[in-house]
Amino acid sequence: MTLTFGMKTTPMHVHHRDILRAWEDADAHPEIADAWLWDHLLPVAGPGTGPVYEGWTLLSALAARTERVGLGLLVTSNRLREPAVLGKIATTVDVLSEGRLIMGLGVGGTRQPPGAGGMPGANPAIAEYAAYGLPLPGPAEGLSRLAETIAILRHMWSGREFDFDGPHTTLRGCVNSPGPVRPGGPPLLLGGWGPRMLRLVAEHADMWNIPGPPHNSLDYIEERMKILDAHCADLSRDPASITRSVQLIVDYADPSATVRQVRDLASAGLTHIVLSLPRPYPERPAAWLVEEIIAHA
Repeated sequence: MTLTFGMKTTPMHVHHRDILRAWEDADAHPEIADAWLWDHLLPVAGPGTGPVYEGWTLLSALAARTERVGLGLLVTSNRLREPAVLGKIATTVDVLSEGRLIMGLGVGGTRQPPGAGGMPGANPAIAEYAAYGLPLPGPAEGLSRLAETIAILRHMWSGREFDFDGPHTTLRGCVNSPGPVRPGGPPLLLGGWGPRMLRLVAEHADMWNIPGPPHNSLDYIEERMKILDAHCADLSRDPASITRSVQLIVDYADPSATVRQVRDLASAGLTHIVLSLPRPYPERPAAWLVEEIIAHA
C-alpha cells in the first residue's frame, strides 16, 4: 500500500505565527497529505504555563489560510465539547476548508492510572479538567460517550433533522445546516489503543492513529494491530479498509534515525506517518520534512 505523510504542530509553547508558517509551507508541498493540531487547554509537557491555543478555533484560522492540505485535530478530546456542538463546529470547519477536514476523535481525559494503556508518565487530564471545571469520567464512561458522539455525528451529517435519546445526550429537532461537503461527512479518524477502543475503530473508523516511539514500542503497535485485525474479522470488515496511522516525533539532529523509524513502521504495516515537529521549528518546516525524511523513507 502507498505510504502517505502528515505533519503535526503541537500548539503549545509556540507562537501562532510559527504554526501558520509551518502550515503554509506544508500546503505548498504535496508530499505532505495532511496537517494536524491537538486538543488540550493546558501545557502537558515543559513549563506548566505558557501559550496554548484552543484547537478548533486555531484550525478554522489555518483552514482559511491554506488551500490543499487535509487538516484536523489529532485528536479531538470528546469530553471538551457537547457532541452536537462539536458536530456543528466540525461541519463549519469542513465547509470553510472546502471539504478538507478529517474528523480526528478520541475518548479524551479519563480517570485512568498513570501509565495505563502503554503510555508512560502522569495523567495530564487531571489538572487540565480541574482547571476548566470539566468532569473527568472513568474509562468505561469515556468509551460510552465516544460511541454516542460518533452516532450523533453520523446523524448530523445525514442532512436530516433528528431527535436523539442516548445514555448521556438527549437532542430534540437537531438540524445541521449547511451540511458537510462530502456526502456522509468527513473521514473519521479514531485515536487510541485499548481493546475496547479498537473495537470502536473496527466498527466506525476510516483511519486509526496511535502514538509511535518512544511512547509506544514497535512491538506494542504490532500487537495492537493484531487486536484490530481480530475485531475486523469478527465484524466481517476488511482490515485494509482502515488506514493505519502513527505519530512520530522527528529528530532534527539525526534525521536518519527518524527515517529508520519510518521504514520500520511502514514494514510493520503502518500506511500513514504523521511527522510531529518539535519546537522551535526550522525556517521552512515542511521543506525540511520532505528533504530530510520523506525523500529517504
